[in-house]
Amino acid sequence: MTETLAERVEAAGQGHLLAQLDRLDKDGAARLGAQLGAVDWESVPELIERYVLGEPEHDGLDDLEPAPYYPNDPGSAQRPWDRATAHEAGEELIRAGKVAAFVVAGGQGTRLGFDGPKGCYPAGAVTGKPLFAFFADNLLGAHDRFGVRVPLYVMTSPLNHDATVAYFREQDHFGLDAGDVTFFQQGTMPSFDAQSGRILLSGPDRLATNPDGHGGSVRALSVSGALGDMRRRGVEHVSYFQVDNPIVNVLDPVFIGLHATSTDSSGEASSKMLAKAYPEEKVGVFCVSGGRVRVVEYSDLPLELQRERTETGELRFVAGSPAIHIFGVGFLGRLNDDPGFALPWHRAVKKVPYFDPDRGRSVEPDAPNGVKLERFVFDALPLAERSIVYETSRVVDFAPIKNAEGVDSAESSRRIQTERAAAWLNAAGVEIPRDGDGQPDCTIELSPRTASERAHLSAADLPERIERGAKIAL
Repeated sequence: MTETLAERVEAAGQGHLLAQLDRLDKDGAARLGAQLGAVDWESVPELIERYVLGEPEHDGLDDLEPAPYYPNDPGSAQRPWDRATAHEAGEELIRAGKVAAFVVAGGQGTRLGFDGPKGCYPAGAVTGKPLFAFFADNLLGAHDRFGVRVPLYVMTSPLNHDATVAYFREQDHFGLDAGDVTFFQQGTMPSFDAQSGRILLSGPDRLATNPDGHGGSVRALSVSGALGDMRRRGVEHVSYFQVDNPIVNVLDPVFIGLHATSTDSSGEASSKMLAKAYPEEKVGVFCVSGGRVRVVEYSDLPLELQRERTETGELRFVAGSPAIHIFGVGFLGRLNDDPGFALPWHRAVKKVPYFDPDRGRSVEPDAPNGVKLERFVFDALPLAERSIVYETSRVVDFAPIKNAEGVDSAESSRRIQTERAAAWLNAAGVEIPRDGDGQPDCTIELSPRTASERAHLSAADLPERIERGAKIAL
């Protein structure tokens, strides 16, 4: 380690790392030294003061208003709009190769009891095909309908990058052209001890680190070269979604059309919303502050606003975020071209296993002991000149697999997959068996390649009926 780097580490109040460096053999010291060399030490003292030892105050919450949105029903008296025009505009952009897909896939399947990248998790209600295959099928469906090859960008983390790339290769990229799939890693941040602000070690020669959050994707797209690749391909808009949602409509023409052509949209950053199921639901909420659309985390939205209702009894702050966005390539480029650009950090207190250099052993904490810093992609929304929000529904667009059981589990996702498929098939004239509660008495998996919206079923080879108790994949 150079003297200058050692001085920077010491000046940041992290001398314990230098002491540990002296205890290591040559190879171990080289590994830890390489990690130390990658840290922005000049920013560390301020991060510790603001986010680790203190909690930052949240500005801009005094003038919050509910964000306006395009209702799912275009004939709504609240805000009528023309779905057919938006759909046509979106299809034209897809057909012209102006839209790319971007999945944030840095997580592991640990919470699901699954050993591997979360995108490899078996999500199909019948086939058990992995999450990644659902997204590929969306793009293959676009190729079938429009003759266009839509590029897929996959953001991994150091934790799962190699395994993700290897899995795509093993699966022959799920039918996609390998040249149309780009992998890149998000950044990482050191994890801090919540009491002292010291950077933790995960082993004798390794810093404890965590991915820098989905907000890190804005910078990672640029530094990885992915943004440049989009420009070379002529891509103008990026469909952003997270890896745990198998039924997300990756290329939703209506959403794309609204984003790109609505007079109240600058075509820079747009979002889908879901109506909150109940006032205290733990989702971010779309609001307007200072004339700009933003997402306020549920923990930051005052309880009285969460519970506030309109004269007709509906929740006033009703627009929850399912983390589905579209970003303009020009907008992402503009942000990255600004040397001073940075999304804010968010603080999360977690249990962080660590190596204790004084005792020479690893420690599994019983209670939260560490602070992880992350950036959130929705913090880019207020940087857009005019940002719009479009309503979708849970059955149509949101069946995430986050938990091993209960809400947002593989079981609940299978039910939603079946419910959506049954509704679409029923509308197409297929007889669906139902139980006494009116729920489908069968299990159906509908590939996005067959239909990513209900109208696509008109071109599909469908059965006249589905038998009671059947498991069928279409």
